[in-house]
Amino acid sequence: MSAAADLEAAAEEELERACTLGWAQLAALTPWGDTYEGFTPAGRTVQFERNYLWEGPADGDIRVEVMVYEATAYETGVRLTRTLPSTTN
Repeated sequence: MSAAADLEAAAEEELERACTLGWAQLAALTPWGDTYEGFTPAGRTVQFERNYLWEGPADGDIRVEVMVYEATAYETGVRLTRTLPSTTN
């Protein structure tokens, strides 16, 4: 597996996990972010960055951002986003 494909797979898995709480539970945490060290599917040591941000006004849609990168190569990392629609609309 290429490094790029490995980072992409890790980012996709992390984005799925990042969205498991759903809007109502995430609204209490937003805005929030965290970075931690972990492993890709191929075993590379990487940094996982996860952010929950308001897409617009507070209590609106939540933008979930995930970035996966090797500590020495942030610029070649993979960033994925997903929007969780507001349940208050």
